[in-house]
Amino acid sequence: MANQHINNIRQLIRQSGYKNEYDIIPLPISGSNRLYFRAINRSKQKDTIIASFNEDVNENIAHYSFTNHFMNMGISVPEIIARDDSYKYFLVQDLGKTALFDLNRHKPKEAIEYYIKVVSDLVEIQVEGIKNIDLELAYPVKHFDQRSIMWDLNYFKYYFLKTHNINFNENLLEIDFEKFTEKLLLSESKYFNYRDFQSRNIMIHKNKPWYIDFQGGRMGPLQYDLVSLLNQVNAKLSSNEKKIIYTHYLSELSKKLPDKVEMFEKYYHDYEYFRLMQVMGAYGYRGIVQKKAHFLQSLLPSIKSLNNLLKGSPFDEDMKELNKIFNQIIKIDSYSTVKSNTVLNVSINSFSYKMKGIPIDITGNGGGHVFDCRSLPNPGRIADLRDFTGLEEPIIQYLEKQEEVGHFLKNAHEIILQSVDNYILRGFAHLQINFGCTGGRHRSVYSANLTHKLLEDKYPNISITLKHNELNQ
Repeated sequence: MANQHINNIRQLIRQSGYKNEYDIIPLPISGSNRLYFRAINRSKQKDTIIASFNEDVNENIAHYSFTNHFMNMGISVPEIIARDDSYKYFLVQDLGKTALFDLNRHKPKEAIEYYIKVVSDLVEIQVEGIKNIDLELAYPVKHFDQRSIMWDLNYFKYYFLKTHNINFNENLLEIDFEKFTEKLLLSESKYFNYRDFQSRNIMIHKNKPWYIDFQGGRMGPLQYDLVSLLNQVNAKLSSNEKKIIYTHYLSELSKKLPDKVEMFEKYYHDYEYFRLMQVMGAYGYRGIVQKKAHFLQSLLPSIKSLNNLLKGSPFDEDMKELNKIFNQIIKIDSYSTVKSNTVLNVSINSFSYKMKGIPIDITGNGGGHVFDCRSLPNPGRIADLRDFTGLEEPIIQYLEKQEEVGHFLKNAHEIILQSVDNYILRGFAHLQINFGCTGGRHRSVYSANLTHKLLEDKYPNISITLKHNELNQ
């Protein structure tokens, strides 16, 4: 399929009047289903074009229309060089490789100057950009309304709350969702809502910021986009930096809409909660359902952001079920096991094949060893042993007497020790080891526990974490 895309892109380049041959390089896949490529001129390598493919034609039509609209306004967005007749393949101006996100990590003082320029542009995009834009082409909806809010809240419910076994009363939660939606809609929603206004979607090119990924835009509130920018969980803006940028935004807004500043501030914190819930739902879907580890790595800073928000701007106490949920979320510690030191970090898990399945490796290392304990004698089938776990003496004594258990663990440990020795030698940072059985309470727990003791005794200088995924369910 990739070769077909490359051939179609080459054909579009030729049809657009480019005579030189271009090398087509796939770019890393991001959070969307769109595919991006960089076309590099073989004879003049500084001559590059970004090519994209997206199956969703309606989204592409919105992008095409909005691009022309913003270019006519003088907003810095990448020029669309060409598109094919199907509206699936596009050639667009290459803005280089430096996003504001990257600049903020390496040159934070310089980045703040760009943030100031960015929020000035944001006010222009929101207030002037809504004028004469063709909202009939907006995708998937043209208004930030009750339905679109509920989509995001249910995304949070199904892809974060339920995948993390958060305890809640579904009826009470829906009542709170309705209350929260009504409150959000009290803020005026008649401006251009970019939807994903964050530093990864702001490129630094020719010493100014350029804006991408606005195809999901619609008519909506002012607060959402500034919240998206300032509360981006991995951007790591300090409280003081956020305050400077926020104050400049209000200054710019007061020039355009002086009578709307009070309304903006009144509902700002509500949109902070809403955006965090939307982000947690999206990260839960991309990380847990689609098993993309880098999204799971963003959940810990999201949880920390929620904790900080609750301390600084407590959530509406009238929404008791959501408050109960938030208090459970801030206690999640599943994502705190990734350490940034240079020693080898070994994560050992026991799990149930029938419950959640093989644990996801949130380090981005792609996973490690998975040992299936279901071929071993099952104490869960013995009535007198069923209620014990692999941490308790009756199960330990039973499994110690089973000859095949000893053979299984001897072979597993030989493989594990070989990996650990090699990973240490090569300076690797992460190794995951998983033991699974039917219920995740007996054989896998016993095996994981013995493995933890083995590695702890043999390698005192590595970092080891042990988690029994089903014991607390």
